[in-house]
Amino acid sequence: MSDSKNPFEQMIQQYQDMAKSMNPALESFTPKGFEKLWPTMPKDMMEMFFGNTLNKDGLDAKTRLLLNLAALTVLGGQADAQIRVTVRHLLEAGATHQEIIECVGQMSMFAGIPAMTQVMEIVQDILGEDEEDDA
Repeated sequence: MSDSKNPFEQMIQQYQDMAKSMNPALESFTPKGFEKLWPTMPKDMMEMFFGNTLNKDGLDAKTRLLLNLAALTVLGGQADAQIRVTVRHLLEAGATHQEIIECVGQMSMFAGIPAMTQVMEIVQDILGEDEEDDA
């Protein structure tokens, strides 16, 4: 390959150019902006969609969301926006700060300390916002 430019960067640039041509507003798009597009669902709605409405003896929404957070941690904590949305939904579903922190901490043995630390920083940020809202 004689081109010294990173092919991954070229591919990303092509995708960005294509997105801008379809919707000029995407030029200023950020992952944080994406996060704001997804409001937190009310607990009743989460229970209906993700809880035990379809499977009465199954897992409730809070447990399912804790499993999602565990999986996102094991995947390396790379999905910042999804982690933030999941933590906000966990709070709405009635999870305590301690339950959320323990869920992430438990994954250190499967995901490794760097991944757990990455997710824990995101979680601490969201939990800090929750404490500010409560004040």
